[in-house]
Amino acid sequence: MAKDVIIIGAGIVGLATAWKIKSNAPNTEILIIEKEKEPAVHQTGHNSGVIHSGLYYKPGSLKARNCIEGYNQMIAFCQEEGVDFDLCGKIVVATEQHELPLLDTLYERGVQNGLQNLKYISSDELKECEPHVAGLKGIHVPQTGIIDYKQVTKKLEEKLLQSGCEIVYNQQVIKIESDSTCRTVITASGEHQTTLVVNCAGLYSDKVANLTPAKSDLKIIPFRGEYYKLKEGSEHLVKNLIYPVPDPNFPFLGVHFTRMMKGGVEAGPNAVLAFQREGYKKSDINLAELFETLTWPGFQKVAMKYWKTGFGEMYRSFSKAAFTKALQKLIPEIKESDLEPGGAGVRAQACDRNGGLLDDFSIQENEHFVNVCNAPSPAATSSLAIGTSISNIVLKKL
Repeated sequence: MAKDVIIIGAGIVGLATAWKIKSNAPNTEILIIEKEKEPAVHQTGHNSGVIHSGLYYKPGSLKARNCIEGYNQMIAFCQEEGVDFDLCGKIVVATEQHELPLLDTLYERGVQNGLQNLKYISSDELKECEPHVAGLKGIHVPQTGIIDYKQVTKKLEEKLLQSGCEIVYNQQVIKIESDSTCRTVITASGEHQTTLVVNCAGLYSDKVANLTPAKSDLKIIPFRGEYYKLKEGSEHLVKNLIYPVPDPNFPFLGVHFTRMMKGGVEAGPNAVLAFQREGYKKSDINLAELFETLTWPGFQKVAMKYWKTGFGEMYRSFSKAAFTKALQKLIPEIKESDLEPGGAGVRAQACDRNGGLLDDFSIQENEHFVNVCNAPSPAATSSLAIGTSISNIVLKKL
């Protein structure tokens, strides 16, 4: 029997979308197709577990609007469903004079985005928040918190199954056909018919989009973010969350310290080109995917423009001493011996043909297809708001 909606991808955005459709139209028949054996295997399961407040994002952008609305929905969902989180707050620290105007810009953005109780803190006040931090000035952001997004996703999965939604795992989409009556999503295991297709395929969102008539002229460039962990005896150096002032030229936040919900403290990430889309280790290489990346005109333009920064990130990837030096900008007393290898995540960064690294969310659609083409951080925080937006699009089409 044909479904009303098929959602491709069981990360947090895919499941949040399904949940919002079911919440608004309970009788909608939904099938979620996932190529892995369980939900949240890739970006959702490898992120830093931060509930972002909306400080960084350009006022009025989709990122800003979805982050703030998503933040409120995420807190409410977790309170209602008993998912643990901790609104511990964070500090953003300027360590050099040239960062002070950028810090002011962040503060102004936060105010424009409606953040309450943002506070500038002096060098001495930084020490009160985080005794081991060195900086000229900072911002205290009380709204920021920590969470395990895998737990959120498992709760969404549980609620969706209870609501009658069907989820199939271990099925990779290989073809999508469309005619005047329905859409047919084909996997190695069989065929599934539907009225509408929603693509929430994350690291393969461009590939899935190009299986549909609503083709995307974007390429997903995979950037690996590698973390160290503080050894147990060094965790006292960090109380909560410590962030640098980010480089405005890049859609990355810079190496930072994050207390984790499951315990421990992460330090990182860097941002290096991954040699395969799901390349969590330096040794992970898919020659076909790497060739696609290197021959994409947009990536070539990015590489030409930022080659020096790219080499610096790659050097930090192979040099623990260089990685430690970057962390010492925030906590001077940290040493190589305080760090042990942590995890890694891969960010699906959409890049256009002209070398633009898309900084905002991008949802493209036509009559029968909705493609989530770019959903970078803070997509996990924003997931329920993104799900609301996609749900609204879907229900207008049904």
